[in-house]
Amino acid sequence: MTDRNQTLFERAKTLIPGGVNSPVRAFKAVGGTPRFVQRAQGAYFWDANDQRYIDYIGSWGPMILGHGHPAVLEAVQKAALDGFSFGAPTEREIELAEEIVKLVPSIEMVRLVSSGTEAGMSAIRLARGATGRKKIIKFEGCYHGHADALLVKAGSGLATFGNPTSAGVPPEVVQDTLVLEYNNVEQLEAAFAEHGAATACLMIEPIAGNMNFVRASVPFMTRCRELCTQHGALLVFDEVMTGCRVGLASAQGHYASLIPGFEPDMTVLGKVIGGGMPLAAFGGKRAVMEQLAPLGAVYQAGTLSGNPVATACGLATLRELQQPGFYEALSARTQSLVAGLTEAAHAAGIPFCGDSQGGMFGFFFFDQLPQNYATVMTTDGARFNKFYHGMLERGIYFAPALYEAGFVSSAHSAADIEATVAAAREVFAQL
Repeated sequence: MTDRNQTLFERAKTLIPGGVNSPVRAFKAVGGTPRFVQRAQGAYFWDANDQRYIDYIGSWGPMILGHGHPAVLEAVQKAALDGFSFGAPTEREIELAEEIVKLVPSIEMVRLVSSGTEAGMSAIRLARGATGRKKIIKFEGCYHGHADALLVKAGSGLATFGNPTSAGVPPEVVQDTLVLEYNNVEQLEAAFAEHGAATACLMIEPIAGNMNFVRASVPFMTRCRELCTQHGALLVFDEVMTGCRVGLASAQGHYASLIPGFEPDMTVLGKVIGGGMPLAAFGGKRAVMEQLAPLGAVYQAGTLSGNPVATACGLATLRELQQPGFYEALSARTQSLVAGLTEAAHAAGIPFCGDSQGGMFGFFFFDQLPQNYATVMTTDGARFNKFYHGMLERGIYFAPALYEAGFVSSAHSAADIEATVAAAREVFAQL
């Protein structure tokens, strides 16, 4: 049978760099041919050969309800009939903003944009404008979009291809970006001791999803908050991936339950709040957000910001997430997947560990969960690649890269989890 995935990939490579419009999709890290998706429904998608896969990336996080949820489809179809884009305000933008502010207590005002990268770079600009300072602190292995100032030892596709930075980013553009080791309290304290007075913000993925799944320890996160407060820097949570994915109040809600009075000063959101449409946001305290144009001197704009179809999709998604018991069920399903994979690996004598929060998970071919990027980079890539292709052949679609977290949706059934674990047992036995 002709492999239409291969045919389409060869065709794409003549027109699109690498044949894809986002690098990790190219399968360069794991080898083989990318799957070209022709349709999706619930927990599954079908490729160009019409083969079905259980989908554990869900568009890299947004599809928390699964593909084609009826309430979301209805909202999008109705919005599309009213118009695709206006370049003028709509009531739905206000409704989505109200929903975000209600769900994330640290956010008092919010600005809608079209991508996580746009939200991240705008948050950095706002932090610098609000504080009058230049330096920013980020952490090795955390990915905050492909804005120049943030492409320094980032995770995601850059980790996949082993590049510590990106060509085309001049040294002077990143000279004020300080890159520290994730979960290293001593290094964090030293950086603030030396640069605290010049630091505009500290930006962090509270649960990093671009060096697979690595969570910030409670002592580390506590010091991040204390040092930002002490030195007048803004604590910026990048929750593009974790926002409304790991819990209704996002990752900051999880840390607030562990650290009394905890909250960030600004938050970057994306993925789930758009329900699969190009939509993201950044928000925070009123005094900071009022520095944005047209009220303040920090400029930010976007032709498609607050797009009427995207806001309809996001609003319908957020309303579904608030159904009683939603996150309890999602968390239990995700935990059962991680536990099943771990048990299957250990039964085959293979070092393996995993972790999850809400509907987000990760696993490593290690005995213990790594705490930083350097440790993640020592994992067994060759073994992961064999595991990946073994699962792919059995209709299980994990992220085609060792350094990416995975996602479970409310559409995944117990039978889907059982089928995944059964496939893993077969593959682990071969490994």
